[in-house]
Amino acid sequence: MLYVLELGLIGLAIAVLPLTWVLIRRDANKYRKLAWVTVFLTLDLIMFGGFTRLTDSGLGCPDWPGCYGTSSPFAAHPEIHAAQTLLPSGPVTFMKAWIEMVHRYFAMAVGVLIIALMVLAWVKRKELKQSPWLATGLFFLVCLQGAFGAWTVTMKLQPVIVTTHLLLALTLLGSLVWLACRQMPPGMVAADPAATRWRWAALAGLGLLVFQIALGGWVSTNYAVLACTDFPTCQGQWIPPMDFGHGFKLWRELGRTAGGEIIPMDALVAIHWVHRTFAVMVVLYLGWLATRLRRHAMLRRPALFLFALLFVQFATGLSNIVFQWPLLNAVAHNGGAAVMLLLLVMLNYRIIAAGRLARQTPVPTPDRAAAPLAGAPTGSA
Repeated sequence: MLYVLELGLIGLAIAVLPLTWVLIRRDANKYRKLAWVTVFLTLDLIMFGGFTRLTDSGLGCPDWPGCYGTSSPFAAHPEIHAAQTLLPSGPVTFMKAWIEMVHRYFAMAVGVLIIALMVLAWVKRKELKQSPWLATGLFFLVCLQGAFGAWTVTMKLQPVIVTTHLLLALTLLGSLVWLACRQMPPGMVAADPAATRWRWAALAGLGLLVFQIALGGWVSTNYAVLACTDFPTCQGQWIPPMDFGHGFKLWRELGRTAGGEIIPMDALVAIHWVHRTFAVMVVLYLGWLATRLRRHAMLRRPALFLFALLFVQFATGLSNIVFQWPLLNAVAHNGGAAVMLLLLVMLNYRIIAAGRLARQTPVPTPDRAAAPLAGAPTGSA
């Protein structure tokens, strides 16, 4: 299995670049810098994963972790050429193979960075003054994510596997953001007891967004984006004929019902309609939440970003329908959802941290012995 070692070395070589950049930066807290760099690259990886799916490159190399038992499409040239000759517009072409393998290379690099975060968390646990178990959990999470990446290929893009792969990627991103937020300097979060009243509302917003992303992933993995090509109606009706039973049957092959038949259009309409309808609820709720949270100084910036991003996300989602699913808009829509998740995790962390600081900050009490009595003379006669 020499090619597996070669793949590991490729991932390590890519990871060396951000690791070197962190080392040469004049930053007192290099662990914090590494955490945020890993967040940034994980976000990029999620967007590139969306690009891989949207270009139908998920089976560009139909085995895992390499490409036809090799470490690159260069070495797999004869096999890819044979597959492309047989089916020129099929799942295996040179372009799709390279897209798929670049995605895997960068996934390995992110894995290396997460291993570095875990090792440093244990080595510097006294200096960091925080438990290393979150970073350790990230290591196990990225291993689970890798397993679902393998199953995505070996189970031929089964929708529930691909959607779970997406949700695990976003869980990884959110956990990395939480880890990075824990490294913020003390001045970034202030004791604000009033902010804690929004704790459950912010958590509910995060839950609604995650559910909406799951619905969006289900739309994408079932290729149901164009099941409704008009707006605000769907197929000319507010409530078109829909087949929820087949549409939301989780364990089935791509494009098939659980019984093996071709999935009916009404099932795809149901998938699309539910995602579109629930999006309205999410936009209204998160818009309301952002307007409330911006009143707190330490929450203002991420809340304003969230509010602005809601409009961008709505516009990219609408353009997917109006302009027949253009690739750039679809990738931007996927990336926008990931950034919204990032912002909501940041808001939740700051609200919880503000409450913790408020509980730890002693409330000053007036010194009654030193205070003059009301009405008593303060000067000598």
